[in-house]
Amino acid sequence: MTTATTERERRGVGDRLLTTIERWGNKLPEPFTLFLILLLITGVVSTGMALADVAVTVPGTEDGPIEIRGLFTGEGLAWFTSNLGPNFIGFPPLQTVLTILLAVGVAEKTGMLAAVVRKSFGSAPRWMLPYVVGIVGVTGSVMADSAFIIIPPLAALVFKAAGRHPVAGLLGGFAAVGAGYSTALVPTSLDALFAGITTGVMESLPGIETTPVNPVSNYYFNVVAALLLGMVCGFIIDRILEPRMVKQDVPTAQVDAGEEAGQPGGAGSAEAPEEAGRGRGARGDQAVDVEAPNDADTADDTVDPELSAVETRGLWWSLAAAGLLTVVVVVALLVPASPWRNEEGGFLPSSPLLDSIVFLVFAYFMTMGVVYGRVVGTVSGMGDIVRMMSSAVKDMMSFLILAFVLGQFIALFNWTGIGAWIAVNGAAGLEASGLTGFPAVLGFILLASCLNLFIVSGSSMWTIMAAVFVPMFALIGLEPAFTQAAFRVGDSATQIVTPLNPYMIVILGLLRRYEPDAGLGTVIARLVVFVVPFWVSWAALVGIWYFFDLPLGPGNGIFLP
Repeated sequence: MTTATTERERRGVGDRLLTTIERWGNKLPEPFTLFLILLLITGVVSTGMALADVAVTVPGTEDGPIEIRGLFTGEGLAWFTSNLGPNFIGFPPLQTVLTILLAVGVAEKTGMLAAVVRKSFGSAPRWMLPYVVGIVGVTGSVMADSAFIIIPPLAALVFKAAGRHPVAGLLGGFAAVGAGYSTALVPTSLDALFAGITTGVMESLPGIETTPVNPVSNYYFNVVAALLLGMVCGFIIDRILEPRMVKQDVPTAQVDAGEEAGQPGGAGSAEAPEEAGRGRGARGDQAVDVEAPNDADTADDTVDPELSAVETRGLWWSLAAAGLLTVVVVVALLVPASPWRNEEGGFLPSSPLLDSIVFLVFAYFMTMGVVYGRVVGTVSGMGDIVRMMSSAVKDMMSFLILAFVLGQFIALFNWTGIGAWIAVNGAAGLEASGLTGFPAVLGFILLASCLNLFIVSGSSMWTIMAAVFVPMFALIGLEPAFTQAAFRVGDSATQIVTPLNPYMIVILGLLRRYEPDAGLGTVIARLVVFVVPFWVSWAALVGIWYFFDLPLGPGNGIFLP
């Protein structure tokens, strides 16, 4: 058998596997429909359990048995019709995510966030570029799905300018953004979203004392994870991806647009799915609608990695404003009678300071964004700020619609008592099987990684998994904040190799500027080298935190007291 024949067979097996994943993934309903179905299933099951007089007792609590209540009973229907609005408005992530995104929207639309990324790339020496791409890409989730559009082509530009292979920068930037999406060096609206869901599902286990989860409950873990994954990503780009691009003689120059469009399967062909024109967002968590670059009308050279003099001045002024804000905050906290201290005069495990995290994140992004905008001219008055905040809310519309059904699902799950029943019986099953402690955590991460191939929306997947695993793991002694931290591994590591990620089409279009004949299998084959190292490194980090009982964030640990 010749080498060419073997290669064709290998591609055939890979293509069949990808086709199978895509086919089964496409059978999943759209997230709103999915949760509507789950809502109805929960209603039917809860009604059957209520008619059978099912009850559950939560171990370690003095409360009596929790009786399962059914949706399709007189009591259940009255509860649902009376609480449709409160279930939606009370969906925990709404108040934090919306607030933070108002400020992040200003920081993004003034150009401040993009300027930070461009400055990071442009000032890095040649040998350090892969690692800068890794760390900036991992932290790029602060820009939500816009990071998939901004970072990869910028990375390709700076790689080429430094005499390195642009395709390595392009694919490496995409891998860093996607495979490390759930962590960052700074708190993001995703942290607020996850924290809100985690807090909401714990209502299903009354009597269990857990530490409240807020947007910085995983912050210490996130900072270390972002640095580690950034370095791992840089190493893979430098030592594996780029040498392969050179060895495979992948072109370093872009193909002429006209020539590219004429190639079979090229960027301008009809094979490029129309959905790439406007994406709902790869994650769906923050539901940022972005104009995905069309294969034929967007070039990598539209964005200059070098900042202009006014942009540089704006960035320095925004950093100075952030420094001044930090001084004000520190002074406010250090005064002996500071109102942000708790009754014991400290800040942990709870205090008004920790309750003010959303305000602090809002204040920093808003301050830096407005100051930058004033200097560079994108903000001339309050009207511009209001317009940018309005645009940020508009970008959230799809999330708000999804939040309506998510809020109903979580509220029903808690009200019926099914969450407590599943948690108690699931915990008992884990103990009976001997799968407790860290092996159970690894199994949970592996399950999340597999589901992530089919459910690319992190908020949807966390809502499903949190409803079951947060209470279940609490019953075997694990804090909700730790379960949330473990979920981050499975939520991100595998999303860069699933055809269901809509930004796979975007990166394919950008890749075809260099290789007109490249296909989805080409992208996945080159990105798969990131998955296992990211997964293993991140899971190992979870293990270190678990076995050394390290704090995950201010006031949040691993084990229940």
